[in-house]
Amino acid sequence: MLFNPIKYDEPLFRPPGEGRSAIIQATIGCSWNRCAFCEMYTSKQFKTKPFNELKGEIDTLSKFYGGVKKVFLGDGDAFALSSTKLKPILYEINQNFGRLQRISAYASPKNILSKTDGELEELKLLGLKLLYIGIESGDDELLKLINKGETHNSTVEAIVKAHNAGIDTSVMIINGLGGREFSRQHAEGSALVINKTEPKFLSTLTLSFPYGIDHYRKRFNGGFVQQSVVEIMEELKIMIEAITADRIIFRSNHVSNNVALSGTLRKDKNRLIHTIEDTINETPASLMFGMI
Repeated sequence: MLFNPIKYDEPLFRPPGEGRSAIIQATIGCSWNRCAFCEMYTSKQFKTKPFNELKGEIDTLSKFYGGVKKVFLGDGDAFALSSTKLKPILYEINQNFGRLQRISAYASPKNILSKTDGELEELKLLGLKLLYIGIESGDDELLKLINKGETHNSTVEAIVKAHNAGIDTSVMIINGLGGREFSRQHAEGSALVINKTEPKFLSTLTLSFPYGIDHYRKRFNGGFVQQSVVEIMEELKIMIEAITADRIIFRSNHVSNNVALSGTLRKDKNRLIHTIEDTINETPASLMFGMI
């Protein structure tokens, strides 16, 4: 959106799919904010925004974007709010925006699991229809090394719990996250989570180093050996090959990715794999074993 009639606590992030959404900054920052790879909210201290302040912002946004069909709850962890605090926010959004198709938010597995089945069902009835979950990896060893604060099982349990309440999920995985040593187990463990949970959406990003690779190595609780472009694409191929779940909308078209991919798993699985193989074969020799 090109114009914002309210003042946000910057930086403000939202998923690519929420580019045309009204953004309600229900919380500031991330309640965990300890992941080795993430610098998004390191400049912020987590806090919740008072409901009266949010109420005024919702009213203002609805006047400027009354025809908007989607609302996204920021910041990085709005689902850290209890159901008791989320419900009046959702109610207020519904009262002000008349043509909503959905409300969405980022969520961590632990914050999904902190809510009862009944609470999740109530939130769904109030329009919360999609949760974006950065699982990053499905491998327990790697999750510990990046200090994610989650496990393979907690991730699976949370996604299934959301689905049982009727809430769709969009799952994000980071290629290259564990470097060369952990690449295969990262790919296979991540595919296993997808097979167990069958999210509606799956997307991948590629690990980046905004403060340099040495900064990441210091935060990574192990030995990190950066992969080449080809090795990262091979990691992605291994993951896609191992996914057997059906009807998942897949996107790997973030600016960080080495090859743009989109399709539906399993229908487009062979095409996606062939595209990766063709890209590997066309990769210049200088990048075959060089670093990104």
